[in-house]
Amino acid sequence: MSTTLFGSPPLMPHEVTKDDLLLSTSAEDKKIQTTPTPPSEKSTMAEDHQARQILQGEFEPEQHFYPRVLNAQIHPLIQSFFTLGNDRIIARYTHLNPQVKVEDLKEILSYHPQHFQWAGSDLFNVTTASGHRQMIVIETNSCPSGQKSMPLLSETDEHNEQGGYRLVIETAFQDQLSKADPSLGGLAVVCDKNMMESSGYAAVLADVAKEPVWLVEWHVDDPSPNLKWVDRVLYIQDNDKQWHPIRACFRYLTQKPWNRFPLKTKTIVMNQIISCLAGGRNKMMAARAYDFYNKDILRTGLSIKTPETINNITRGEIPLWLRSMGGHAVLKVPYSNAGQGVYTITNQNELDKFMNEDHHYDKFIVQSLVGNASWSSDTTTGKFYHVGTIPNKKSNTYVSDLRMMVTGSSQGFRPICIYGRKARLPLAGSLKPDDDTWNMLGTNLSVKLPDGGWTTDTSRLILMDRKDFNQLGLGIDDLIEAYIQTVLAVIAIDRMAIRLMANGKFDYELFESLNPDNALMNEIRQANPDF
Repeated sequence: MSTTLFGSPPLMPHEVTKDDLLLSTSAEDKKIQTTPTPPSEKSTMAEDHQARQILQGEFEPEQHFYPRVLNAQIHPLIQSFFTLGNDRIIARYTHLNPQVKVEDLKEILSYHPQHFQWAGSDLFNVTTASGHRQMIVIETNSCPSGQKSMPLLSETDEHNEQGGYRLVIETAFQDQLSKADPSLGGLAVVCDKNMMESSGYAAVLADVAKEPVWLVEWHVDDPSPNLKWVDRVLYIQDNDKQWHPIRACFRYLTQKPWNRFPLKTKTIVMNQIISCLAGGRNKMMAARAYDFYNKDILRTGLSIKTPETINNITRGEIPLWLRSMGGHAVLKVPYSNAGQGVYTITNQNELDKFMNEDHHYDKFIVQSLVGNASWSSDTTTGKFYHVGTIPNKKSNTYVSDLRMMVTGSSQGFRPICIYGRKARLPLAGSLKPDDDTWNMLGTNLSVKLPDGGWTTDTSRLILMDRKDFNQLGLGIDDLIEAYIQTVLAVIAIDRMAIRLMANGKFDYELFESLNPDNALMNEIRQANPDF
């Protein structure tokens, strides 16, 4: 197979804040009000985010999984998918897609990421007017959530209670840890949200590494963090004001991570910050990465399937692009996540609301809207619309998505966990002029609180268990498709990261030409004074 398939992409020539807690008047919708955040999901540290050490044997499942997950039984189809292995996945996929060669797909699933080892893609199950169903990638996240929502796959495995936490540490992170200088210092987990999972990773890392692990929060606006960088080595300050060097860091930092972590570090970091800038937390660059990679793998019969995406759009251009898509589109702030900065536009009120907001960044993404058959965006490839959930007893269908978490290491890729989410309100067959479509289309469970903290609407979480999974209407071939789409998206972003860090230095000019945004560049400089 030609080595150009995975080569660097070519050079170019030159916050859910939308009425999140709306309540419906129907009994069905009263069931899906936001539920309180479990205590262990909130920060367990003091207000100044003091660092603490996690010791071996501290992992307690009740602290790192939702209660309903602990009592859930994995669905047999999900269990079957996770036991397939890449060889059988390849055999099945190429059997159903004879245009794809076994050796091409094997090389893709065996790819060893250099910068982007741990990721999760969000996918929609969509169809066309002619009934052609497919899984499409909505976004790919670095440092993804998911472990607390995944029922345990086995009841007999020695480390069963640690679930996917242990898989991530033993595959992707241990692969990186082997590169660290043991004399440099200790180990750490650094986070800015989702303490339930962050502390779970710290506890499992302590067990696997057989040494204490520092756990510390570092928020985007923290005036006096207990962390610092000295000569590109991460240091953590304990309660006695003593500083400790760190040889390897497991990063669960999701909000503007590039303004706290340098692009080049002596401390081993997973994922490296370049993976976020190259697409893992940057939707603008992700779209570029997908385009480049799709061109490179065109001959294989594979491609990353996404909604039609227009990049680097100024505020003034938005109404023009909206009109070209039939008046229906999704507007995105490229660097937001957890459901923030995403706007569904189907009427003038929704457009006016977006245009009247103050936006920190200069450029936006316009993406085709996937809605119902009668109100999806017009695109060059036609209309996609949601398959949605199996209709409930009231014959209501809800928009749903699927999160597929994977890791990549020297052993190639493997699926780690899956969960689903559904929208607050059922999908309407037709729209009224004043409909708030975010409540029909938005599936993200994260809710940002007025104090800057986070909570989760777990009532809309769809588990991969015997009770929930069937409502998604998915088969094992859909899961295989979602896995392959996720792997392709991760490879595309990793290859973009490789190109941006060619010769070990960040290619400022290339990045700025692909992603011209002064506000973003200023944030990157905060952690990279030599930029």
